[in-house]
Parts: sequence; structure tokens; C-alpha cells
Amino acid sequence: MKRDIVKIDSERCTGCGECVKACSEGAITMVGGKAVLADEACCDGLGACLPACPAGAISIEERDVGTVPAHTVPEGMVPMTSCPGSGPRRIVRDGGQPEGSLSHWPVQLRLVPENAPYLKGCDLLVAADCSAFACGDFHRKFIEGHVTVIGCPKLDPRESWEKLSRIVAANDIRSITAVRMDVPCCSGIANAALSAARLCGKDIEVKIYTVRPDGKVME
Repeated sequence: MKRDIVKIDSERCTGCGECVKACSEGAITMVGGKAVLADEACCDGLGACLPACPAGAISIEERDVGTVPAHTVPEGMVPMTSCPGSGPRRIVRDGGQPEGSLSHWPVQLRLVPENAPYLKGCDLLVAADCSAFACGDFHRKFIEGHVTVIGCPKLDPRESWEKLSRIVAANDIRSITAVRMDVPCCSGIANAALSAARLCGKDIEVKIYTVRPDGKVME
């Protein structure tokens, strides 16, 4: 899978460290007086560090995920394997869980580990990114009692939806609820849910709901 990622020209880098301050993901660090990309998995590829660099030493390039030039990870440095804030965890709130609130993190399909403990034996909600914004009652109507993953079939890479099939196969998922938007490209949400249920070789109930931009929900 290819995606955008930061590239730092070490010869042009002056070692000012401004890019480190600008990178909220913690993907860039200083080594030997030069800025280096610590690990590509932490880089979101959006380039917030570019305008911070006075030397113009940073650019964005498209690269295969997992392919990091050897010079970007200095010897003795242990690279991180994911965004620091995306570690799987359950959410416990003081005073109990409000109705429809998230019980786990992360929810973005691309970030959810296939073996996250909260996936085991759950009722899975697979929702289009836009659906919760269009449906004002989304949390109570859909999230309650489900483990939620979200994504966009138009913008996310194919590998994300192949990952959904592996999640369903590996975690004894009880049921799948798919929530898509009422636009043609969002049919991929329903197709991915049905495909995941079929490929796992188990009899899993799949419910599909369509949310219109005006907030109305159709089953």
C-alpha cells in the first residue's frame, strides 16, 4: 500500500528542531544535530512540519508502507510501530457509561489492531465516517451495545477492507451492523460487511442501514 510520508534532506537540515515541535504525532526527532523521521507509522503525511522548516529540508513523497530507507532510523534507535495515541484500550468513565458512548479506542478501521481484546465475541458496528454526523441520534441508535469501527470505502485503501474480513474471522464476531450513507460510493461498506461474514465461514447475521444526508435512516 502506498501513502504520503515525510522525507527529510539531511544535507539541508540545519538542526533547528522546529519540525520536531510542529509534529504532533512525534514522528520526527533530533539525532546528531539533525532531524530524522523516527518511524513512518507515526507520520500522517499531512506535512504540518513543512512550513515550520526554515531551510526547506522537508518534502512529502509517496512510498510503500513499511519501506523506510535505512538512514532514517539511526543505529540503536528503536522505531515506534504505531501512532502513540492509537493503542487499543477500553474506555472506563467515572459514574458508568453514558448511553451510546464509546467503550473502546481506536475506532478508525485502519488503526484497529486485528487482535484488539475488545473485539472478542462482540457485536460489530461498521460505519461510514460521515454517518454519525448526518444522523443526530447515531450514538444511541447504533453504538449502544456494539464495538465500533469506522471507515470510508472511497478514501480508505482496499487493504483496510480486507482487514475487516480478518477481524471477523479471528474474533468470533456475533453479528455485524453496517451503516452506510445514501451515496453510490458508500455501497462498499455494505459489500465489505457481507463479504467479511461470508469469508469467515460462520453464520453471522448482517444488518445494513442507510443514512440519508438529511438524517433519515432506512433499513
